[in-house]
Amino acid sequence: MKYVDEFRDPKQAKKILKEIEILCLEIELSEDRPIQIMEVCGGHTHSIFRYGLNQLLPKKLDFVHGPGCPVCVLPRSVVDNCISIANNKDVIFTTFGDAMRVPGSKQSLLDLKAEGADIRMVYSPLDALTIAKNNPEKRVVFFGLGFETTMPSTALSIMQAKKIEVNNFYLFCNHITIIPTIKAVLDSPGMRIDGFLGPGHVSLIIGTKPYDFIADEYHKPLVAAGFEPLDILQSVWMILKQLKNGEAKIENQYKRLVLDDGNASALDPISEVFELRDFFEWRGLGSINHSGVKINNKYRDFDAEVEFKLKEVTVTDPDVCQCGEVLKGILKPWECKVFGKECTPEIPLGALMVSTEGACSAHYSYGQNIDLINKK
Repeated sequence: MKYVDEFRDPKQAKKILKEIEILCLEIELSEDRPIQIMEVCGGHTHSIFRYGLNQLLPKKLDFVHGPGCPVCVLPRSVVDNCISIANNKDVIFTTFGDAMRVPGSKQSLLDLKAEGADIRMVYSPLDALTIAKNNPEKRVVFFGLGFETTMPSTALSIMQAKKIEVNNFYLFCNHITIIPTIKAVLDSPGMRIDGFLGPGHVSLIIGTKPYDFIADEYHKPLVAAGFEPLDILQSVWMILKQLKNGEAKIENQYKRLVLDDGNASALDPISEVFELRDFFEWRGLGSINHSGVKINNKYRDFDAEVEFKLKEVTVTDPDVCQCGEVLKGILKPWECKVFGKECTPEIPLGALMVSTEGACSAHYSYGQNIDLINKK
């Protein structure tokens, strides 16, 4: 297929849905519960709700919304550190748009910007580097976040800053890694995930081989999936086919972009600039070993944590916020007691309502809509 409308073809979708329904009837679980497939990536969560795929699939199949939205798993302590940095009069703080609205303990970056702080939305770390070159009297900080998908551009920006000697450019690094995150999900008490929709964008960088342990050690299937409706439906079909046959393999549905060995041009700058942290704190999930990266000693001069002497602290979410339970698949978004009431996309209480890829925001925006395929 060449064109995007081919990946949204209602006739093809109905054929796959029929085969999925048959497979679901043929799969028997040892427990009386639905077949549970976790979509790790927030982009998949967004597509599932946008196109109403959760409404089309058999009731015996249930999506569990994983921790794959980097904005959604930002702990309040990280937001508080961002605010601490941005409060300095000689600082220009730069960030992606979604991160500006994530609630901290007392306020968000957007709140602080309204009070007069110089906080700017950028589309890439290179934009932030340009701002640093144009404002040599200021310390310019880029808030780096995201999985392996966004790490290469951040790393290349740091390498470029060192090369051209821009000494007022700093990175507050909160990039996270996908493999320890999935392992933490698999090791969770009471885990009942039967298979995984593997993240397409991350897999584009790291490939499919790093997922082998999921099949080898935990005997669960994973399919690296694209983001269009037919991508997701075909990937679900591939997982169900494995479950029916008693198999556990790592498969690649997104072959038009994802290679087994990943993208060396993206992986090389990551290994050049970053090293693994001993642990990283996740909103709603707690501390996960080796699940984040930091700037290594070679590029230490660009590390905002060093420049601003930041301390590692833990700040818990409000008791009424149930983001952690949603991230772990214990609750559906609409089962949270503040969903759509105290917590909406306009006034988000929890991080899952901030990003368009957050499970709560996606369900709030699309959950009640009749999907595109059904209309046709």
